[in-house]
This record gives sequence, structure tokens and C-alpha cells, in this order.
Amino acid sequence: MSDLLLLGLIGGLTLLLLLTMLAFAGYSGLLTGVTVSAGSPPIRNITVAYKFHVGPYGDTGQLFTESCSISPKLRSIAVCYDNPHSVPPEKCRCAVGSILSEGEESPSPELIHLYQKFGFKVFSFPAPSHVVTATFPYTTPLSIWLAAHRVHPALDTYIKERKLCAHPRLEIYQQDQIHFICPLARQGDFYVPEVKETERKCRGLVEPSDTQMDGPGTKGADTTSDTSSVSLEVSPGSREASTITLSHGASTRGWDDGDNRSEHSYSESGASGSSFEELDLEGEGPLGEPQLGPEAKLLGAAREPSTPERGEE
Repeated sequence: MSDLLLLGLIGGLTLLLLLTMLAFAGYSGLLTGVTVSAGSPPIRNITVAYKFHVGPYGDTGQLFTESCSISPKLRSIAVCYDNPHSVPPEKCRCAVGSILSEGEESPSPELIHLYQKFGFKVFSFPAPSHVVTATFPYTTPLSIWLAAHRVHPALDTYIKERKLCAHPRLEIYQQDQIHFICPLARQGDFYVPEVKETERKCRGLVEPSDTQMDGPGTKGADTTSDTSSVSLEVSPGSREASTITLSHGASTRGWDDGDNRSEHSYSESGASGSSFEELDLEGEGPLGEPQLGPEAKLLGAAREPSTPERGEE
């Protein structure tokens, strides 16, 4: 009789554990539907402090922790330039950091200097007129893994079916949501200078003063101009902390693009970009002013949901 009681107790505890795990997964977004749409961007122009990373996206957790530890109230951001399914993990490129300001607001010089002290660079992204966007709950560390395995395939399908030119991919962690944004215009303005440097090295161009990329990989990197550049000049009290130039002609390739132009490239997912008029444009509008964002915790262990940790995509 005691053996049956013990077996029943073990079975009950096992069932309770399974139900707890299912509830946790559901709360993390397992059952949440992913809706992808095209329309106005959910954010305005932003100024970010970032560090450039080349390697597996799953190794960027320390960068999130570092940026969050400097100013835990700021929102975290990651800009992914390569498709981890077609580019070797050790060659995937991204920029990870914090959003210093949005819209007309300028970050304080003290905040800029603080991030620079820890090796971060400062760069500004515009607000494109149209984007492909999706959101996912951000309630537990598991939410990040679920988002990586559910949202990106949905974005791939949406972009490929409509033959859109949408790149790179931005992930913005704000409060209880992760916002995924793929610009449909001014894409070149979202490529930090290090991306151009890696393209130059990949193509064997060693001239450091070269500010324009030529060749078949440059076509389609920007919908405005392939030869224009963004110069951000900095003086005390300005929005940036250094003078940097970004060429709009960086070679890129989409997540589903299988061409052989460059193993680092990341451009349009379709052979030709559809016009905005052909899309059913939707949009929620700007997210508003910065809210309480991620708090710093070690990403190698279990973490609070306020600090993002990239999973393998």
C-alpha cells in the first residue's frame, strides 16, 4: 500500500512539474501568434551607443549586460546584419547596445562620454518611412529564445512572398515587448561603419580612405542612394561623440537570399523590391519616450526578462 502511495505521489509531482513548465512556456509567449505587417516605424529616429560584434549571435549576451549595467533604464537594441542560416556563425555581424535618445531629444554629453569610457561608439539611425515589423512578448528569458525561433521565420516568409527589400533587422527590447523592425527605405543609414570595414576586408580592399564600395554586391543596399554617406560630427553637447562616415553602398544579402556575392552580405530577400503602394501598410506609430528598460544581470545564467540574451538563430 505504501508503494502505491509513493508511486502516486511521484506521478502527481511529475504532472505538477509538467503543468508548471507548460504554464511558464505559455507565459513566455509559446502560444502567442506572430503577426507581421508593413507600415510606419514604431520608433522615431534614434541615437544609440553600441559595440560591434562578429561571431555567433548567441555570444552577444555579455554586450547586453555591459550596456545595461551602464544605464539600466535605457532600452536595449541589437542590429543584425547577417542571416545565421546562410552565413557561418563565426562571421555573423551585429551591433549591440542601448538607445540613448529618440526623436528630437538629444543624449546628454555626460551619457555619451560615460558609454565611450567603456568602449562604446555612438551612432544615429533615422526613422524610415516604411518598415516590416512584428512584436513578441518579453516576459521571461525564454521569450528571447522563442522570439528568435518564431519571429524571424515569420519575417522571412512575409518578406520573401512580397519580394521586398527589407534589411537589416533591428531588435528593440522595451518593457514587456520585443520589437522587430526591418527598414524598407534608407537601409544604408542603419549600417554602422564597421560593416563597411568588414566588407572591405572580405573583398581585399585595403585602402582605408575608400568610402564607396563598387561591384555587384552594392546594388540594392539602400533605396535612396548607393553613393551617399552619413557623416556624424561631434562636439561637446552634440548628439554624437565622434566623427564617423558610413557609406550607403555596403554589400548585403537577405536572410533567404542564396546568392554568392559575399559570405557576409545581407540585402534584399527578393529579386526585386515591391513598391510601398502594393503593400497593405499598417503601423502603430512611435513607441514614445524611453521607458524603464533592461537591468544588468549575468547572461550566462538565468536572467531577469529585462536583460535580453540572444539565442542561436
